[in-house]
Amino acid sequence: MNDIATADQDATQKAVAMAERAASTFAKAREGVAKVIFGQDAVVEQTLVTLLAGGHGLLIGVPGLAKTRLVETLGIVLGLDWKRIQFTPDLMPADIIGSEVLEEDGGKRSFRFLKGPVFTQLLMADEINRASPRTQSALLQAMQERQVTVAGQRYDLPVPFHVLATQNPLEQEGTYPLPEAQLDRFLLQIDVGYPDKDAERRMLLATTFGTEVAPERVCTAQDLIEAQQIVRHIPVGEKVVDAILRLVRSARPDSDGPKELRDAIAWAPGPRASQAFMLAVRARALIEGRLAPSTDDVVALAHPVLRHRMALSFSARAEGMTLSSVIDRLCRDLL
Repeated sequence: MNDIATADQDATQKAVAMAERAASTFAKAREGVAKVIFGQDAVVEQTLVTLLAGGHGLLIGVPGLAKTRLVETLGIVLGLDWKRIQFTPDLMPADIIGSEVLEEDGGKRSFRFLKGPVFTQLLMADEINRASPRTQSALLQAMQERQVTVAGQRYDLPVPFHVLATQNPLEQEGTYPLPEAQLDRFLLQIDVGYPDKDAERRMLLATTFGTEVAPERVCTAQDLIEAQQIVRHIPVGEKVVDAILRLVRSARPDSDGPKELRDAIAWAPGPRASQAFMLAVRARALIEGRLAPSTDDVVALAHPVLRHRMALSFSARAEGMTLSSVIDRLCRDLL
């Protein structure tokens, strides 16, 4: 029995040491990104949470808020291969996943597959809603299954594989709204706002005098993979699990919550939202150097997890209600 207890204790100490090492690495990664991206601390944190949890992120903000710069910086800091695709209405699936070309060698003809830009570890899908539904569906398979199919042949994507997509919330002419099924595949919706005055002042001085600070690599892709495995083994207390379930289930029209909230919700988050919470709260705890998540993490991530998985009814919108106010009310009832 003593040998078994000693072995369990050693395994626990090893797991704790690995988690602490990963927490230290990604705290440095957050600091490295903050040296280049000014005044977007919450955005940087939520993006790192998305990657640590092994998911995809939807960045929503007006042009000029450093969304592309953020993805480029993350690729460098985390040691990932990254690529960018500018989505346009005439973009075809083959422009993303690749296509087969006919080659002739020694009188013999054969097809060879040329891989598209989706074969990367970190893909930026810029203005994703400008592509047609046909093209969006090609990316959906890559996001969900981490593979693409061309002419009946399956091609696995690199590991890790993450999509950080962007949308402009203002200019909607000539766009194709993402279907709910694809929105649900994004772990978090990360709203990118304007920096405060002090951050914008620092940005002006840092980017218009001399040479800009270049991001430096902090870890490798293998470090990210190992950290993602650690996240999945971080224990989650029953109190946190119950909070996640109560929050997600109370956001549904058939819940037993207040009638005004039930009537305000047209469609609501499914079980994938609960799964997103379970991974995201662990990742956030790890980034902050904690070995277990709390209900504070659930509340902090309520908006990015839920806002793209819910829609208000017509009557609620006519009365001036917003998704933010509904989620805030759900969080207050949770506490």
